[in-house]
Amino acid sequence: MCLAVPGKVLDVEDRDGTRMATVDFGGVVKEVCLEYLPDLKPGEYAIVHVGFALQRLDEESARRTLELFETLGMLQEEFGDPWEAAEATGSERPAQDGLAGEVTR
Repeated sequence: MCLAVPGKVLDVEDRDGTRMATVDFGGVVKEVCLEYLPDLKPGEYAIVHVGFALQRLDEESARRTLELFETLGMLQEEFGDPWEAAEATGSERPAQDGLAGEVTR
């Protein structure tokens, strides 16, 4: 499942003409493209989907959403080890080569 997850911007930099940020998603840190929100600053929150910051979000809403996702185990499913996520949900394990759509039995 692909979620739109709120995250806190830790830092922002320009990489080869593209604004990028390091974003903290409740303890998981990922690189995110800021082209849709070029004025986003460190300390602010945004909803991120497939590596793109899409919408600015207030801190309280971001925290509540992250807590809910954590309670439901959705952060582990989204960011965690795909082997653990498959086992936790009773799904088939992902293929070792990591190709989308392929599973091993």
